[in-house]
Amino acid sequence: MPKHSPSSLNPRSPLVLDTRDLPRRPGALRTVKRVVPAPADLGVELIGVPEGADLDLDLRLESVSEGVLVSGTISGPVKGECGRCLREINDSMVVNVQELYAYENSTTDTTTDEDEVGRMQDDLIDLEPALRDAVVLTLPTNPLCREDCPGLCPECGVHWDDLPADHSHQQIDPRWAGLSQLTRKEE
Repeated sequence: MPKHSPSSLNPRSPLVLDTRDLPRRPGALRTVKRVVPAPADLGVELIGVPEGADLDLDLRLESVSEGVLVSGTISGPVKGECGRCLREINDSMVVNVQELYAYENSTTDTTTDEDEVGRMQDDLIDLEPALRDAVVLTLPTNPLCREDCPGLCPECGVHWDDLPADHSHQQIDPRWAGLSQLTRKEE
């Protein structure tokens, strides 16, 4: 039998779901709607959910033969910076989540690897790993402030949007510098 997590879950934690009032009869259903604070480090390098931001959970807990199937949506704000122009991004996201949490001592203990299926501790479900996986996998690794963001000028670092259309940093090879003087006289 696989080892279960030795730490016990705090039933008062906002991301711990208590299933005591959900019958262990397949098909039994309970909905959970709550607002919880976002845990720390919920994101990737350039974008993520700010710690403590309100996350709206709209979940269904459904009894199945081997455990409880949790499915629904998680929505909340995301903040970060554009990967091209470094402007601030303030947006929102809606993420679908679906995870099976096996009852203790169910047949999933012998038929699955320990990390393949979530495990219940007593009648408690730790939703944070599933929430973290769903949110982080949905976030872009290179977020953009808008689809057509032109980024920054590689020479001067100014936003392309703020520069005139004819902006350039034409560098003349010193070997041809004398010839460039000829073209300037013609203008």
